Amino acid sequence: LFDLDPDLLPLFQYNCKQFASPQECLSAPEFLDHIRKVMLVIDAAVSHLENLSCLEEYLCNLGKKHQAVGVKVESFSTVGESLLYMLEKCLGAAFSPEVQEAWSKLYNAVVKAMQRQEEPSVEV
Repeated sequence: LFDLDPDLLPLFQYNCKQFASPQECLSAPEFLDHIRKVMLVIDAAVSHLENLSCLEEYLCNLGKKHQAVGVKVESFSTVGESLLYMLEKCLGAAFSPEVQEAWSKLYNAVVKAMQRQEEPSVEV
């Protein structure tokens, strides 16, 4: 993530502490907890793949929280790239173009719901 966009590092502050380096941030318990929360959102989206609309309100509120702390729309693209990279490295040959497309569609649907300001409607 920080290799793709080093400017994201200042967004990750916990208890008003700025990290001096990506390595310091990556090893912080608070950052690891944040990653767990991101993965819980991904897990919820996968679990509700056929009915993402049940997550609309939660995702919309999550998007508002991210916007309030200065997360820009472009940052979600970078996170998506990082997610796909991780999946490719973990899945190896099983990460086919079809699998990549499915994950991209799911991630984009989640981000779209997070960016919605009113009357959310999630599509895959």
